[in-house]
Amino acid sequence: MTTAAFNSRRITQRAAFTFLILAAVVTVMPVLFIIVYTIVKGGGALSWGFLSEFPSLAGKAGGILPAIVGTFYLMLGTLVFALPIGVLTGIYLTEYARDNWLTRVINLAIVNLAGVPSIVFGLFGLSVFVLAFHFGLSLLAASLTLACQALAMVITTSREALLAVPRELREGSLAIGVSKWQTVRHIVLPQSLPGIITGAVLAISRAAGETAPILVVGAAFLLPALPQSPLDQFMALPYHLYTVSAHVPNMPEETIWGVALVLLIVVLSFDVLAAAIRIKTRQRK
Repeated sequence: MTTAAFNSRRITQRAAFTFLILAAVVTVMPVLFIIVYTIVKGGGALSWGFLSEFPSLAGKAGGILPAIVGTFYLMLGTLVFALPIGVLTGIYLTEYARDNWLTRVINLAIVNLAGVPSIVFGLFGLSVFVLAFHFGLSLLAASLTLACQALAMVITTSREALLAVPRELREGSLAIGVSKWQTVRHIVLPQSLPGIITGAVLAISRAAGETAPILVVGAAFLLPALPQSPLDQFMALPYHLYTVSAHVPNMPEETIWGVALVLLIVVLSFDVLAAAIRIKTRQRK
């Protein structure tokens, strides 16, 4: 290789590396700006009373405790309903399903499910869970609605995590006489667990910020008590934020940004928890 060709290759490599760094910076900067701006605008509203009291005066006074509790209940309900179905579907499509018309129909349905607008899921939840199943405007109906929306992401990420497991591990397990299900349960699933957890966290994080679906299936603006059962109505941070910012006149700006900051903290806390679980899982492996 001549000196000129070597220098040209080094210049090309440095240019590509520079563009990659710029792309990463461009991706990260808006996220950091949103976080910092939200902290600056809403940090002054955070206090023990703001986090532990019930709202009053249409949200202008008091706190947002019911909205925080309702959001956690909603995220937990979404996880309980979406994760088992999504992971089992991913296992079927990856480990058991053959390339036939049924598999193609399922894959097409998953792709279409990911592209359905969130308000359509809200109307579906209203028609099926609220009216047809008689769950009423409740936490259960909202959790099932968001679980339907989260299924596509959970299934897709579960499949990718399962496919990333080396095939040699499956073949080695089957070669010593282990059954297909035992191989999946004891070999494939533990290896793919970090990716599955990532998909679950992404789905829950999206569910925590959704407003349109829960708007029609059970979210309330002001409630005198916390939900005592899955069939009770609930408050949620995204719907509360939408209402106080768009429909309550003369709402203090600091309070609006305070609600946004709490919602951001809730979502990021789940992301940090999932990262810790992934790290611990990889260390065990």
